[in-house]
Amino acid sequence: MIGLLLSVVLVTTAGGTASAKTADQVVAEVQKFYKGIKQVSAKFEQEVVNPTFGRRSKSTGKLRIKKPGKMRWDYFGKKIDGKVKVTKKFISDGKQLWVVDHGNKQVIEKKLDQNLLPAAVTFLYGKGDLAKDFTAALDSSGTYGEEGDVVVELTPKVASTQYQKIFLVVATSNYRVRQSVVIDSGGIVNHFRFYEPNFKKKIGSATFRFDKADYPDYALVD
Repeated sequence: MIGLLLSVVLVTTAGGTASAKTADQVVAEVQKFYKGIKQVSAKFEQEVVNPTFGRRSKSTGKLRIKKPGKMRWDYFGKKIDGKVKVTKKFISDGKQLWVVDHGNKQVIEKKLDQNLLPAAVTFLYGKGDLAKDFTAALDSSGTYGEEGDVVVELTPKVASTQYQKIFLVVATSNYRVRQSVVIDSGGIVNHFRFYEPNFKKKIGSATFRFDKADYPDYALVD
């Protein structure tokens, strides 16, 4: 699950018009946009397809990101007494990453470093260089995106176990990425769609704070 999360995470909005820009120009505009944001919250839908075993799963939740390097993912389960139950949380303060798995009652802790967060993630915080790490090409197959979107196919210049291809569905009215699709080395497709992004609402630091005391009965795994 950590690998799926850290493959690529892109916050989006709807809309867009056709672009005459090259793939490299689109990537440059995308990177420029994310260098300019300070925080964002959005709803997301994640679909994971394993073609080898014919498995498909879907998840929904809420994402919050704040510079420098803070993020939080809340995965939703069923409603209980009219309230949505959170089944899993990914919380990072920019230095540490905690995965809180309520179903298994465990907490996984990881230190964030350059190996754990590749350029496909760090550019969200104004760091990293997609053009340096990936070869970009425009994708006109129609497999991903909608009318008015531009789809960019990114191939890592150095072989990676995390991904063999990344597709960014870009709304060219503002160069925010509406969807991201990661295909890993085993052919598993991890497709994120994002909705209702809010780049103006302030997000308090407490959102990204983790305290093991809040989960006294959970096993700690590092």
